[in-house]
Amino acid sequence: MDRSTVTALYPGTFDVLTHGHLDIIRRAAGLFGQLIVGVADDGQKSPLFSVEERVELLRESVIDLPDIVVKPFSGLTVEFAQSIGAKVLVRGLRAGSDFEYELMMALMNRQLAPGVETVFLAAAHDQIFVSSSLVREVGRLGGDIESFVPRPVAQRLLQKLSGGE
Repeated sequence: MDRSTVTALYPGTFDVLTHGHLDIIRRAAGLFGQLIVGVADDGQKSPLFSVEERVELLRESVIDLPDIVVKPFSGLTVEFAQSIGAKVLVRGLRAGSDFEYELMMALMNRQLAPGVETVFLAAAHDQIFVSSSLVREVGRLGGDIESFVPRPVAQRLLQKLSGGE
């Protein structure tokens, strides 16, 4: 299969979007013909930002990558992948604990949608310790988060945490 014709989906909640997420997006965009970033509206998590806000922040943050499409979705990731014609799910890995969880998800997704493969990309070494929840916590406690997230995300996060929104 010619990779230039393959549509890939990078799904996540992206609450908050980090430089690690952007690194995976950039690298995945170079591997596949089309990359769609799916922003999950996960009712089981309690995100700080609404799905609309997360989509907006992602679009602002990938403005320099014109071929990236950002779409919200709810429900099963593989069903969304099938609905948009994605043959590949892209997942980022930071540590061994990520791998165990992601492997189980990949195997479940393969069972649910045999035509959709999962590809794992290792996090950049300087981003391996960064997680959305840690960034939210550092921001909540008044720490400097600008080295972990894009500027629009840092501004909106600090505004939200200060009660300004």
